[in-house]
Amino acid sequence: MTAERGEDGIARCPWGNSAPDYAVYHDTEWGVELHGRDALFERLCLEAFQSGLSWITILRKREGFRRAFAGFIPEKVAQFGADDIARLLENKTIIRNRAKIQASITNARAVAELDRPLDELLWSFAPADTRPRPRAMADIPAITPESKAMARELKKRGFAFVGPTTCYALMQATGMVDDHLQGCFRAT
Repeated sequence: MTAERGEDGIARCPWGNSAPDYAVYHDTEWGVELHGRDALFERLCLEAFQSGLSWITILRKREGFRRAFAGFIPEKVAQFGADDIARLLENKTIIRNRAKIQASITNARAVAELDRPLDELLWSFAPADTRPRPRAMADIPAITPESKAMARELKKRGFAFVGPTTCYALMQATGMVDDHLQGCFRAT
């Protein structure tokens, strides 16, 4: 699948035309450089929650996640205990998966233990070289050497639910890589 014009006449990556929520996300966030501890922690958590699900499910529950996880402020999430887990498992505005909820808490605690800022750590894995812009969705990898290295390092530092596919999705979402297809209006 290559870049296609949506009903609004704008050429996007094909997934960006599949739903209005996707179009907004594609046009304003996906592939845009994102910095800041709390913003990156949120994306790390949301990418983990997305594992095995459609991203649109996460987008539609994003505000619920933000409320349920104290705005994704790591210090607050790190304090969550058994009562919070029980509360989250009852919260219909989020994905109620015990392993993913626990991973978010574990990851908040891991952020607190870092010897360098989360922003600096994650961005250290952004590829230095640029590869050719993908022409079709089939040209976009799910895993790269950089995402494997990021996953390895995060796991070594106590993070959970951060495999190489999740890490690559994080890299795409936060602009560490730019996988907008040739012909997409966002392709620069």
